[in-house]
Amino acid sequence: MANLSNPEWDEKNNYATTGRADDLNYNTRPIIDEEVALGEDEVAHKNPIFRKLGGLFNKGVEARGIERVPEDERDGKHTIGLLLLWWSVNMVVSTLPIGLLAQAYYTLTFHSAVAAIVTFTALGAAFTAFIATLGPKTGLRTMVITRYSVGYVGATIFSFLNILTQLGFSVTAIILGGQTLTNVSNDKLPLEASIVIVGFMALVLCFVGYEAMHYWERYAWIVLFIFYCCMWGLAGHKGFDMGAQQALQDTGKSYAGDFLSFGGIVFSSASGWAPVAADFNCRLPSNIRPWKVFLLTWFGLMVPLLFVEILSAALMNVPAYAQAFEEGDAGGVLAAVFEPWGGGGKFILVVFAFSIISNCIPNTYSAALSCQCLLPAFQKIPRALWTILVFVIYTVAAVAGREHFSEILSNFLAILGYWVAFFVVVVFEEHYIFRHWFHTKGIDSSGPARGYDLTAYDNWRRLPIGAAGIFACCCGAGAAIVSMAQVWYIGPLGAVFGEFGGDLGFEMSAALTAIVYPPLRYLEYRLIGR
Repeated sequence: MANLSNPEWDEKNNYATTGRADDLNYNTRPIIDEEVALGEDEVAHKNPIFRKLGGLFNKGVEARGIERVPEDERDGKHTIGLLLLWWSVNMVVSTLPIGLLAQAYYTLTFHSAVAAIVTFTALGAAFTAFIATLGPKTGLRTMVITRYSVGYVGATIFSFLNILTQLGFSVTAIILGGQTLTNVSNDKLPLEASIVIVGFMALVLCFVGYEAMHYWERYAWIVLFIFYCCMWGLAGHKGFDMGAQQALQDTGKSYAGDFLSFGGIVFSSASGWAPVAADFNCRLPSNIRPWKVFLLTWFGLMVPLLFVEILSAALMNVPAYAQAFEEGDAGGVLAAVFEPWGGGGKFILVVFAFSIISNCIPNTYSAALSCQCLLPAFQKIPRALWTILVFVIYTVAAVAGREHFSEILSNFLAILGYWVAFFVVVVFEEHYIFRHWFHTKGIDSSGPARGYDLTAYDNWRRLPIGAAGIFACCCGAGAAIVSMAQVWYIGPLGAVFGEFGGDLGFEMSAALTAIVYPPLRYLEYRLIGR
């Protein structure tokens, strides 16, 4: 282990080195102190609650929660997971309804839907991919990383929002999985029971933890990809009517509003993974290239989201499937597609129902980590136990909202984009302006630009107070409110686009946050010193 007690500063690369011969590759090493990074065994024995679960930890259940991962416990064996994990997570049946909404709720033609899907998915995937690059650099989980931007209090707020986000994703996912199982059983299996079954199977893997998740997600996408290709064939045999929606599509400002509102949902489906992106790669070596992490994550999101969402938008151009949506929501569409295959089709539907497991695993896993971030006392409860509580909460919520799937999906995803936008903007500007650019340009060699002091991640006295970040995010939230367009509320800016409005929430949220944060953060440092 390198001695970093008296590091020399590398002005060009913003990293520290001891000057020893084994530090020849120092420009790839972040400032770290392994003395404060607990090993897995130390985490497993840190208090009586953990020690009582020692038998589970010895059998492979992950003990580590939000504690930073030391360099000697990292390896590159799950590098391919940067791509394949996201393929499996997004190749699930819960992605399918997003494309259906384009025509059912926003009267867009197939061509307009595809344009929105490609544009807003690319942007949302970039948000998530940036956050992913910070995991290997720091060895920290996403919500812990935000402490360097918005302080301990701000990170607690973000953690609470992330818990709600992951619970929302899980609720929509297991409702659809439950609907599919119930349709397969010809309503013999109650929807409530179907929801519990799907949710419980996801719990098992995320209870075990990081390794189990990565191995599952590495292969889960393969069978689903084959079945989606079958759906293209079955729909083509049925006959697409690509002009069916043309007469219903709005024009002028109303069309722009529809396009923006649907785009906000698409953006959220990709950027919604940003609050958890570093959770699944923080065990990779710190010297992995950031561009490699970014590209693998970006393509890991783009490929499955475009493939599935464009497919589902095309399905609404088959009259029989459009009718099935009216009668049975997204689960009804799936049942109609595979109906010609009889028993074989029902088997495929069962597989699709359990594909939800791949989506719920990261949701449950990261929500449990965010629970640990809420209060210092909560970190004393093992991550594995938090996953059980998260499972109970989203299962109860899904049973309660089981009859309102599409409404929950459209409203939840749109609102999700608002907070993700200002969250990513604050972390982005903190990283590139204050912890990199200022220092490399020599503007302020003593400020927060000196990089991430990773020994301070759990010490609020050494972290930024977060006032600038919290205020900037509040400004972003305010901008979202006046720009949003939901069924239950249309803001003044959103109302410019006509009767049903146009949702500019995430765009305005990101823009105002980006303007407000830098001067306030610089002032905060000058006054507080951190």
